[in-house]
Amino acid sequence: MAVKVLQSIHVPHRKNTEEMAPVRFDSVKTVIIPMAMHIGAPAKPVVKPGDSVKVGTLIGEAGGFVSAPIHSSVSGTVKKIDDILLSSGSTCPAVVIESDGNMTPDESIKAPEITDFDSFINAVRASGAVGLGGAGFPTAVKLKVDPERVEYILINGAECEPYITSDTHTMVDNPDRMYTALAMLKRFYPKAHIIIGIENNKKKAISVMRRYSDNVENCDVCALPASYPQGGEKVLIYNTTGRIVPEGKLPIDAGCIVLNATTLSFIGKYLMTGIPLVTKCVTVDGSAVKNPQNVIARIGTPAKDIVEFLGGFKEEPKKALYGGPMMGISMPDLEQPVLKNTNAMLFFDEKGCRVPEPSACIRCGSCIDACPMNLMPTELEHARVNHDIERLKALKINLCMECGSCSFVCPAKRNLVESHKLAKLYLREASAK
Repeated sequence: MAVKVLQSIHVPHRKNTEEMAPVRFDSVKTVIIPMAMHIGAPAKPVVKPGDSVKVGTLIGEAGGFVSAPIHSSVSGTVKKIDDILLSSGSTCPAVVIESDGNMTPDESIKAPEITDFDSFINAVRASGAVGLGGAGFPTAVKLKVDPERVEYILINGAECEPYITSDTHTMVDNPDRMYTALAMLKRFYPKAHIIIGIENNKKKAISVMRRYSDNVENCDVCALPASYPQGGEKVLIYNTTGRIVPEGKLPIDAGCIVLNATTLSFIGKYLMTGIPLVTKCVTVDGSAVKNPQNVIARIGTPAKDIVEFLGGFKEEPKKALYGGPMMGISMPDLEQPVLKNTNAMLFFDEKGCRVPEPSACIRCGSCIDACPMNLMPTELEHARVNHDIERLKALKINLCMECGSCSFVCPAKRNLVESHKLAKLYLREASAK
């Protein structure tokens, strides 16, 4: 199928774990499960210290419509409910569970019975599914729209960030789960054209997905150019459908639903087994890691335990990230757990994370050429420095997807994406007043 491409850049791929089959880590002693692992209201704990839990036991009920339930990833005993510092700088309650090592499943687990659209949405909600490759938007909320409005369902398998290969392995290793979910989507959104978008350097994933998609009516695999930020939601929508999501609107306003490939795979697994979201495939890599690997880990597993399982660090890490080097978020410490939407944990030594000293802008326009949203990063930075709120609005600061392309290509090493984040904060504060 024809591909339309927005402006993009080429970043080093560094897919060191691409050919490595994921290994399983179940011998975690204690898991720390935050009640905020999704966009929207945090979940509300429904257990207390001393309670016995099993794998799949509900420990946090959804705190509102835009929220998601949370389940125990191990069997054992709730030791405490304590506040945890998140990478965002905020805190939230976390359920700390000491594992008994048995991984006994909750006896209530059974495959859901899907009879109609509402039972399908209820099943997705009960599973705890959220966007597993990005911001963690509750999947049931995304799917609960009038099927007549859905013209495209886009499966995001681009995985354009350096290092990360967890989505790719999910597509290659679990196509049967993805097929189950695709068939269900086709059942309830019959008019939708399903497109699986995968970068063209992931040939094995493309081959596997094409073999399975051939059995789903009106379902295609789109081989996309291997460029960054190909996996950005609005970028993927334009590059596969040619449609533009209006400012301040959602993909459904352009007739689209976008699901991460791992999210789709998990939904298929849940429909087949009834096992809620309790594990996650995570890419562990970076210059400080001795043995890079994809790990299937229990949600709530501390980062330090996973690295120790892989053989430890070859050098002391100076920077730890959730996600990739372009859009990843710093971890405050190595006690930070695997979250629902953790697709990677990267650890860098001092050389690997050294930030160049910025110099004066040379007005070359490289950042403008690189921006996939056709913004003017240098002008946005100038408006932010001058606290010019009206100028920020006129320059469409809220269209910035914070992909970091502008900072990456800037020869003066300006901290442009950080400036844009501050600018959005100023705009929100001004709007609140």
